[in-house]
Amino acid sequence: MRFRLTFLILALLASANVLSQVPVAPVAVPPAPDFGGSVLQLILGLGLVLAMVVGALWLLKQLTQRRGTASSMLKVVAGTAVGPRERVVIVEVGTTWLVLGVAPGRVSALAEVPRQTPAAAEPVAPRRAASADFPPPGA
Repeated sequence: MRFRLTFLILALLASANVLSQVPVAPVAVPPAPDFGGSVLQLILGLGLVLAMVVGALWLLKQLTQRRGTASSMLKVVAGTAVGPRERVVIVEVGTTWLVLGVAPGRVSALAEVPRQTPAAAEPVAPRRAASADFPPPGA
């Protein structure tokens, strides 16, 4: 038994001696991340994307804008909804106004009147007190 214990101790010492002579590669420590540079890169990239979006919107507006006399010949004067998808629209064409009914997939001429000056907005009448026939709301 002593022989085995002695052999085990000698084997451990020999392996420790062999392991101490094995060259160990130095561990490379990664550099600390540079958060200032990455935040700056993020802000510059976001600014570039926003500038591209604004530029694309401006270009789209310039391309779809009407030019010349055709843009002044037709003008929508007023319009109001008469249903969930139906509207009545007054369109000025030259010296006449066309009253049009507009529905999905359909436009109908309702009337043709001479051009008029737009009426000023009428003042809203003040609310009257509740009459004896109808109680005030919440009563």
